[in-house]
Amino acid sequence: MMTTMDGATTHRSAELSSFLRARRHALSPQDAGLVPGDGRRVQGLRREELALLAGLSTDYYRRLEQGREHRPSLQVLRALARALRLDTHATAYLISLVHPTPLAGPAHASPAASVGVQLILDRGLRVPAYAVDLGLDILAINATGRAMYSGFADTDNLARMVFLDPAARSFYPDWHHVATQVVGNLRWGLARFPGDDRVAETVDEISPQSSVFTELWATHHVRPRSGEDKLFHHPQLGELRLHFEALELADAPDQRLFVYCALDEEPFPNAVARLETLTDSPVST
Repeated sequence: MMTTMDGATTHRSAELSSFLRARRHALSPQDAGLVPGDGRRVQGLRREELALLAGLSTDYYRRLEQGREHRPSLQVLRALARALRLDTHATAYLISLVHPTPLAGPAHASPAASVGVQLILDRGLRVPAYAVDLGLDILAINATGRAMYSGFADTDNLARMVFLDPAARSFYPDWHHVATQVVGNLRWGLARFPGDDRVAETVDEISPQSSVFTELWATHHVRPRSGEDKLFHHPQLGELRLHFEALELADAPDQRLFVYCALDEEPFPNAVARLETLTDSPVST
């Protein structure tokens, strides 16, 4: 007797199909170690080429990409990840689409940062810092963090700020890179907590208002934000250079602390000290 798939299974199957198509189209024959040949018109790899690289039959891979094969094994998924040249984060996301971790997310997600995190932000860190959840809602932010984003209408959700606030295009000199990071970070949240709705809520809100977000989301780019030097153009202070780090919170695995530290080496002036001039009560060192 044929059984009807529940809504969650249907959604995961559609996401798996979309992920495989997007990543297959993004992988060139040269990157996959193939000789493309003359007169090639297909974007990325052909289905039969990816099936060959993964050690699968073309028919089986076709069923996967068409959403007609719903429960590929871990062995198959890892073979596809190797063939698609996926990194650790993208591989974890691919596996989560078929085999989600049952207890990945907290039973009751907190809509706010803990008292301890708020104390760290307000009294322990003079550098710009804030706590975010899976959907990139800003749960708490300190004074220098608010000063850093003073040109934005709101500091409520990082994705909304980047894609929907006009200030973002001038604040981020490399706006497209930042936009790609935001999208990758949202998908990374889905890989870690596949049963959580907060990412979907952010995606559903921004997609109708930003075609760029929709296009980037369709690439299935998966990557958490990690440490790097950042350049901003502040509306009052001009160029700011800071080092960014994302920190895990042991008591709230669905939250992260985003911290920006000064680059004191010449020729960069101390960005944190300059931001403190915009706060009501600068913190002395």
